[in-house]
Amino acid sequence: MRTRRGACYSSCHEAAAAEGPEMHRHKRSRTAATEGSPSAVSGPAVYAGEGNMFEELPDDLVVSILADVAASAGSPADLAGAIMTCKRFRESARNRVVLAKVSPRCLAVRAKSWSDSAHRFLKRCTDAGNLDASYLLGMIRFYCLGSRGSGAALMAAAAVGGHREALYSLAVIQFNGSGGSKDDRDLRAGAALCARAASLGHVDALRELGHCLQDGYGVRRSLLDGRRLLIQANARELAAAVASSASLLRATGTSTSGKVSGPGRHSCLLSDFGCRAAAAAAAGEAHAANRFLAEWFASRPLGAESGPGPAPMEEDGAGGGLRMCSHALCGRPETRRHEFRRCSVCGVVNYCSRACQALHWKMVHKVECTPMDRWLDAGNANPDPNAAVAVAAAAAAP
Repeated sequence: MRTRRGACYSSCHEAAAAEGPEMHRHKRSRTAATEGSPSAVSGPAVYAGEGNMFEELPDDLVVSILADVAASAGSPADLAGAIMTCKRFRESARNRVVLAKVSPRCLAVRAKSWSDSAHRFLKRCTDAGNLDASYLLGMIRFYCLGSRGSGAALMAAAAVGGHREALYSLAVIQFNGSGGSKDDRDLRAGAALCARAASLGHVDALRELGHCLQDGYGVRRSLLDGRRLLIQANARELAAAVASSASLLRATGTSTSGKVSGPGRHSCLLSDFGCRAAAAAAAGEAHAANRFLAEWFASRPLGAESGPGPAPMEEDGAGGGLRMCSHALCGRPETRRHEFRRCSVCGVVNYCSRACQALHWKMVHKVECTPMDRWLDAGNANPDPNAAVAVAAAAAAP
């Protein structure tokens, strides 16, 4: 193995056998000479006529150290701070081993910080085989930058590697025919991708597949199997919520009998059956790709992916413009008009998938869906009170 200067070093036993008593005396004398110097206390040991000992480390060891830092980085600033430490770390940061191990939190670029340098960094990580970078860049290109082909290809590459978020996103694209026309929808392919993502533990994919089985959407209808999958999805969601609450209590030092308060800490978790528990689906726990989409389209108009500016006003009725998925943690926009499903009662909210609809209904929309105008119109059109009650009951059904 070679050091920074090209010199080879052998194993510890060979080095100890090669060193004689004279070499040990020289080492002790150099150590004693540097103990009283300021450099021995305030910085790395520097011997007379020699450079920093860090420069003597082999290149593969430095790359391994930086790769561990990249894998454990909690934010992009952590990795950037390590790279700016010295020139050698800056050179090692371009190594494929380092880029392939960059953590998802380190890749979590924000929409307001998006730039060409961030795009190049994600592209280098993708070329190095980082599945999280491939999925994130694929979502950004597909939905934000309008590059549907390359975005779908990047997500497909991540899905082949077993990335469950990429599998579920491709399933949503297949169900909606995103990026194409209504005839481009492939329900069977979407159900197959959902099944693969669900087998890897993706809760939304498990819930989506359960609703598909209940409705016969892309698969053979089976009410029993669909309900079983919905119970599994809610059980996994509950387990994640309990684990999240326990970690929050440990972090804040609150006793187990204390109550955790704050916005988003309590919500209807078992969304398909109305049970209540501490929620883990807080806004900060959404995937980095979904947060990027939500922030991106909060300040940019839909349908003009690369152009900055305020979002245009949407029109009501059948001729409205593109809309976002109403589930706050999703962030997916329509790629064509009337692509997403709308609430059959109020017609105000839109959903990219059945999973988003089920979550948003029990958490938010159940108390907001009030079709009073339709009830009044039906009451005026039907003087019979029994008929008006029947129409109101049919409209109130989810």
